[in-house]
Amino acid sequence: MAAINPIDLQKALKGADYPADRDALVSLARDNGADSQLVDRLAELGQDSFDGPDQVQKAVFHSK
Repeated sequence: MAAINPIDLQKALKGADYPADRDALVSLARDNGADSQLVDRLAELGQDSFDGPDQVQKAVFHSK
């Protein structure tokens, strides 16, 4: 499997309304056809709420 990259994350979260909770972002990513690895990564984030896409990106790429 290829590593998750910022462009894939942006595509997965296209149409997100912020602030957004983690479950809403996971659901949106699934609806947008995101790779299961990316969906799983979002679901595993320790943070429950995000104020914007930059905050999501920081959580995805700077944790673990």
